Amino acid sequence: MTSERSTAPVADVEALSRNAGLMTEQFSRALAAYAKPLEEGKPNTALAESVTEMVRTLGTVAEKWFTDPQKAMEAQSLIGGQFMALWGSTLQRMQGETTVTPVALPDPKDKRFAAPEWTTNPVFDFLKQGYLITTRWAEILVDEAEGLDPHTRAKAQFYVRQISGAMSPSNFLATNPELIRETFRENGANLVRGMKMLAEDVEAGGGELRVRQTDPGQFQVGVNMANTPGEVVFRNDLIELIQYAPQTDTVLKRPLLIVPPWINKFYILDLNKDKSYIGWAVRQGLTVFVISWVNPDARHASKDFESYMREGIFAALEAIERATGERQVSAVGYCVGGTLLAVTLAYMAAVGDDRIASSTFLTTQVDFTHAGDLKVFVDEGQIRSIESGMKDRGYLEGAKMANAFNMLRPNDLIWPYVVNNYLKGKAPLPFDLLYWNSDATRMPAANHSFYLRNCYLDNKLSRGEMVLGNVRLDLGKVTVPVFNLATKEDHIAPALSVFEGCRAFGGPVDYVLAGSGHIAGVVNPPAKPKYQYWTGGPAHGTLQDWIAAATEHPGSWWPYWFSWLEQQNGERVPARQPGGGVLPSLGQAPGTYVLEKA
Repeated sequence: MTSERSTAPVADVEALSRNAGLMTEQFSRALAAYAKPLEEGKPNTALAESVTEMVRTLGTVAEKWFTDPQKAMEAQSLIGGQFMALWGSTLQRMQGETTVTPVALPDPKDKRFAAPEWTTNPVFDFLKQGYLITTRWAEILVDEAEGLDPHTRAKAQFYVRQISGAMSPSNFLATNPELIRETFRENGANLVRGMKMLAEDVEAGGGELRVRQTDPGQFQVGVNMANTPGEVVFRNDLIELIQYAPQTDTVLKRPLLIVPPWINKFYILDLNKDKSYIGWAVRQGLTVFVISWVNPDARHASKDFESYMREGIFAALEAIERATGERQVSAVGYCVGGTLLAVTLAYMAAVGDDRIASSTFLTTQVDFTHAGDLKVFVDEGQIRSIESGMKDRGYLEGAKMANAFNMLRPNDLIWPYVVNNYLKGKAPLPFDLLYWNSDATRMPAANHSFYLRNCYLDNKLSRGEMVLGNVRLDLGKVTVPVFNLATKEDHIAPALSVFEGCRAFGGPVDYVLAGSGHIAGVVNPPAKPKYQYWTGGPAHGTLQDWIAAATEHPGSWWPYWFSWLEQQNGERVPARQPGGGVLPSLGQAPGTYVLEKA
């Protein structure tokens, strides 16, 4: 303790006082930005509804425990005994004991408690262990509550994660030794910088905090991101179709159409030269076309799933045939873009349309029985609330989905940045993937409502109950070869969900499992691979059995996929140049739709 005191920084009282005034000034600016929507008669009703839903859900859990005296005693004993042990061990440490066994230890991967004082200082160690005991107790209450339906339990688990993440002592100046040390060292200048960034981020969010995760000034779409050479060769109300310039003398005869998700922008597949799936595919000798979805506004309110099929995929197929003379394509669908592609394939199978000859799905769900963590946002009450919010605007604001994705991993994507930005006063480091993640898109009301109800809520596609354009869809009639990629740690489209979805298709399906998660497992280039992948053929038996029998391969799955694609149709023709032909260039890639900010 003596050595800690001797090395602790001594504050300059005058500088500290001056910075306190500046910090208050910036904090007032943040409050004014937050209050502006209220003054304009635009209260954030979504926040109130979310809090209400959380209280209702956790109240249901509490009722299961505390209305029964015996269960209430059991719940209290779960936490009471551990806190008694913690008090005892803390008193021992205060009396000079050095070999006291901790009652609760953080996960070794938990970076929140990395500062040495969390262990060496009995006060901060007590705060840390008390927090861990309480949050783990709350998790146990949810996990072991009797009589909860699965959806309510999943929601309760989600809300407990949010509260646990928010209430960590590492998030508060007074209870974080690292922040205390930093604040005294800088005489509070860190808080002045932090409050300035807080005010800027609330202003940028139009009255809601939009936590910055990277330095946006370091990235520019079309310059150092999404810069694979190509031309926009077609445009309508929903899409720009980009054809990329060839980088080989010959190309596969069958063009490749990529259908990205519309809940994010397409350039996750073209981050930069080193990480570009699109650029790599071009270099292998593919004529690559990519749909760039419009960032919709009120004019697109009525655009539904059928519109996205007809004005998106069908319009792209027609344009590709005009540009290349090829009637058939190979298609790739990523995430919800893959779900739309599967819907389109089922529709085409029903009407006898064979223009898509093979299909690749990247972390795509068609069976939502085992859907990921986003399912906690989907039930009749919450969908009605979302639909009500979309009714006036005609679309779902981009920040809503961005916040939802961040909330799935609050201790990775929210609170580290809150502490770093607003309490340490440090601007986040430049990171291309997080820049893309923050480049949000809106969603048309009709499209989003159809997706939530027909996929997440009622799971109609896999059951053969979905109807589109007066046609009942049956994935069992889809007999084209399918390459179905899942990622092992995906919390949005879990590996199990993708695995079970393989059974819905009527043709041959090659299930492949990649390491990491929804984004990093897909964007894993061969030149700098970070993760492995597993192959084992069709999705037979259980996922655990499939993994046990599968072959693990180091490196990227991209070359394996390209080999699979070549097997479908390996004939080559002279390379095709975009623009200047039947479909003239409407502008250079990445086009204009991708530049629209939400």
